[in-house]
Amino acid sequence: MRPVGFLLCVTLFASSAHAADAKKLIDMTYPFAEDTLHWPTAKPFHLEKTSEGRTAAGYWYSAYEYSGAEHVGTHLDAPFHFAEGKWTTDQIPLARTIGPGVIIDVRSAVGADRDHRLNLQDIRAWEKRFGRIPKESIVLMYSGWGKYWGNRKQYFGTDEPGDVANLHFPGFSQEAAEFLIKQRGVKAVGVDTPSIDHGPSRDFIVHQILGGANVPIFENVAALDRLPAKGATIFAIPMKIKGGSGAPLRIFAQLP
Repeated sequence: MRPVGFLLCVTLFASSAHAADAKKLIDMTYPFAEDTLHWPTAKPFHLEKTSEGRTAAGYWYSAYEYSGAEHVGTHLDAPFHFAEGKWTTDQIPLARTIGPGVIIDVRSAVGADRDHRLNLQDIRAWEKRFGRIPKESIVLMYSGWGKYWGNRKQYFGTDEPGDVANLHFPGFSQEAAEFLIKQRGVKAVGVDTPSIDHGPSRDFIVHQILGGANVPIFENVAALDRLPAKGATIFAIPMKIKGGSGAPLRIFAQLP
């Protein structure tokens, strides 16, 4: 039998460690609700109450049903979304959705052009300050677009239902996507905007390139203003939809 003092020390250590870890965890996911933003042609998230309240036996019981598109709110695009024969949502290895975070800040460029595409110059500028992007990183574009979350017109560039002809928001360029795959060997790529391709895109070439290389995509990522340029570890855990082209995503970071 271990002495009480020993057990007390272990308990106190565990409690303090838990508190420290909690402060280092950053939730990067927008809540899923009726007002969660979604692609203009996608079905919105819907939660329906089936039971909520005290039962005849006196205990509390609640249960709900939900529905919506795969690509709504903070979500994952599986490679299969734009690349035939590549990974579906359930086929993506967990190891490909967990890794060192690289946060590339393009707010200045976006201030001058809301359709800015993250390019090689942006990547080179990041590497000049912070060093070469490590292999198997998760690269996230920080455009500051989160300030528009909840305002459909500002976030998408249009608030007309079904309107995909007047979208305006930042994304990645083709050259940046190709460079990150071929020259830096990244695990995944994400944005704090509705799409990895910028709003005016008609061919979704970045989706095609990343999907063709089996690189998962994260869209509508929140709280990038709380992450350092490097040093955090990203955890992006999607709902495991068999055969899916995407899924709602719970993404968070552990700070260094």
